[in-house]
Amino acid sequence: MHLPIEYLLLSAALFGLVIGSFLNVLILRLPRKMHAELAAACAEAEGGESTPPPNRWFGLDYLISPGSRCPHCDHAIRAWENIPVLSWLLLRGRCSACGARISWRYPLIESLSALLTVAVIYRWGLSWEAAALCVLLWGLLTLAVIDIDEQLLPDQITLPLLWLGLLFNLDGQPVSLDDAVVGAAAGYLSLWLVFQVFRALTNKEGMGYGDFKLLALFGAWLGWQMLPQIVLVSSFVGALIGLSLTLFRGRDHQVPIPFGPYLVMGGMIALFWGQQINDAYLQIAGLA
Repeated sequence: MHLPIEYLLLSAALFGLVIGSFLNVLILRLPRKMHAELAAACAEAEGGESTPPPNRWFGLDYLISPGSRCPHCDHAIRAWENIPVLSWLLLRGRCSACGARISWRYPLIESLSALLTVAVIYRWGLSWEAAALCVLLWGLLTLAVIDIDEQLLPDQITLPLLWLGLLFNLDGQPVSLDDAVVGAAAGYLSLWLVFQVFRALTNKEGMGYGDFKLLALFGAWLGWQMLPQIVLVSSFVGALIGLSLTLFRGRDHQVPIPFGPYLVMGGMIALFWGQQINDAYLQIAGLA
């Protein structure tokens, strides 16, 4: 029995909204957990006492406890106040207890998660490929927002997605396993080389190691053939946004801009339209 496409996409949207609510928690709490672990490790290295964080539920207890609360008044968020997007609209973007503003970013992330989920299901249908690609896109959305907030791309997300990409291509579809392995290696080493040359010339670090792993992730999923397109698109978008912020908002050009979100944008474009873009380029260049 096949569900009508409308019901299928509506179900995908609702599921994506729920996942987006979870991503909001992950985006907020994973960096906090990493900072706490780093502080504990530093304290231990200095000979002081440190209290190791609890490690229950495979180390994911920080996502479950404590429950969500208003950061302004510590009001415990009730179930009806935690419905993706709808609760934010009903509360008019304010805490029901103290009236403090609730960031518009929460419903935005939930909506983006729903949109990406619908796009995957519409393109690939109900399949294991679609399930894997949804996991990829949810992870990429999480990485992009964390990088904006913290200038950090957590290995806890990047590395599992990299390995999942290699497994995704284990049977040679959509790219051969050879292309995926070469893509992972080329993605990492290409940005690593740029990093080393830039540091030698300027004595500054132009990007972080997380960016190397992120491009390696895309190589594992999409093959080495997509890497030039991803780098070009992300560099163009990054330069355009950086220039716009400098001209119209007076951003200090010495303040670093995280490159991860632009790599994520380039990778998502390559996932959905990469082959068409490459074919169009080859046709224009007269190579097709």
